[in-house]
Amino acid sequence: MPIVLFLGLLLQPLRAADIDVTRTLKGVEDRYNRAQALQLSFTETYRTRGRQRVEKGELFLRKPGRMRWQYTSPAGKLFVSDGKFIYSYTPQDNRAEKMKFKEADDLRAPLAFLLGRLHFSDDFREFRAHPEDGGVYITAIPKSDKLPYAEVSFLTGPDFSIRRLEVKGHDNSVLEFTFENERKDAAIDAAIKDALFRFTPPAGAEFIDSSKQ
Repeated sequence: MPIVLFLGLLLQPLRAADIDVTRTLKGVEDRYNRAQALQLSFTETYRTRGRQRVEKGELFLRKPGRMRWQYTSPAGKLFVSDGKFIYSYTPQDNRAEKMKFKEADDLRAPLAFLLGRLHFSDDFREFRAHPEDGGVYITAIPKSDKLPYAEVSFLTGPDFSIRRLEVKGHDNSVLEFTFENERKDAAIDAAIKDALFRFTPPAGAEFIDSSKQ
């Protein structure tokens, strides 16, 4: 085979028919279920009824079930989980709320993969995939229609990292996360302290404890 033809075959773009969806899903599961700690930069975009809101910040995670969404835009906004409860604070309202982790009706629920709780076959019944931006874009349809989202789509890289995650609500709203600068385990273990996942309402903030309802 002429070398030019051989190189041309190697450089052909990935086709949908070439995608091994099972292998890709397994690769994503292994990458995140094995990680003990993660730190990522995120851009969060919420679109609904022709409106759009864009926010940014840093995300810190540590098993089991702990996460901290620390926003730089808007500055001061927080979303924290200690594994049992979820706490949120919005500076523009000066309002904080506490909720049970399992009962939080929040579109962040599909981010279970970041917390090491990802088992695609347990939660989703159908997968569609196509190549995109040098990776694989997968749309997953949940088994239950009682969840607060209708479908979850994500773009994976060759290393099975999640580059982008889109969560579509039943009202056709879309919550999109773009992730960058992923660091995990030994590279950040000492930097992610338990104190990051403890929440104390700012002085003077209205505090609502929904966990007792």
